[in-house]
Amino acid sequence: MIKYRNILVVIDPLHDTQAALSRAVFLAQKEDQAKIKALLTIYDFSYEMTSMLSGEEREAMRSGVIDERKVWLNEVIAATDTAGLEIEIKVVWNNRLYESVIEEVLDFGHDLVVKATHPHPTLQSIIFTPNDWHILRKCPTPVLMVKDHDWPTAGKIVAAIHAGAEDEEHHKLNVRIAQEAKDLCRLLSATPHIVTAYPAAPVNIAIELPDFDPLKYNKNVMEYHKEALNKFVAEQFGQEVTSHLEEGLPDDVIPEVANEIGADIVILGTSGRSGFSAALIGNTAEHVIDQLDCDLLALKPQNFVSPFQK
Repeated sequence: MIKYRNILVVIDPLHDTQAALSRAVFLAQKEDQAKIKALLTIYDFSYEMTSMLSGEEREAMRSGVIDERKVWLNEVIAATDTAGLEIEIKVVWNNRLYESVIEEVLDFGHDLVVKATHPHPTLQSIIFTPNDWHILRKCPTPVLMVKDHDWPTAGKIVAAIHAGAEDEEHHKLNVRIAQEAKDLCRLLSATPHIVTAYPAAPVNIAIELPDFDPLKYNKNVMEYHKEALNKFVAEQFGQEVTSHLEEGLPDDVIPEVANEIGADIVILGTSGRSGFSAALIGNTAEHVIDQLDCDLLALKPQNFVSPFQK
């Protein structure tokens, strides 16, 4: 089975050990024809501020820095167990890492982006949008955010779906998440787990409507989502799969279940919300990522169009 043919690895310029590269190599070893490109994005503002130099001289200085980083990147790859795979390298000068990643995907048809992620301080996440968030929102291809740990054999993969969704777009994304989980389980000899969250009764309704029965409401909502979840699992997996139906927000339920069962990968969909809406609300993937002790694979809806596409 060919799952990924053209993997783009985002290199971390601050570390010699590259978790994303190791993960990409691991995946490529499972494929017959997979290829890997290692992309290093660099930028130094001081080279743009050297007013005493001409444009040609500044360009020559940037080229010299790029050549130096190519040497470093080749050394990093040589020190990594690449299992005999040929890895293409590319170093680009760009002050926006996420732009270079997404443009590379659009220009060269990469079918998976692999990037290491690090914890984001809460205050920084509110004031500044990390590159991870931009990539999750705007990259049209699946994005695998990895943390520094190994994938064990016969591990666990969590597919997070919205079982109670009634719109066609959400259903198609659920199906895509399930298919990705099945493919990766076969590829990695892993066990699938399905998780879905359902909302509790709003507190203000119980206060404003004296006759409102929150217990009955919660039971009805739970039964609705349980029926939808069982139907989805039967249709998509055709066999018994461990399912987790929990009350609460997906942002809380997904990492709780993943950490409880010791998941290796969580797969979920991200809407690609941007602008003011993203600043206020964000995406489930963004809220979940820092709470996970495992990797995150984020998928876009089939009709998603990246803002970088022309």
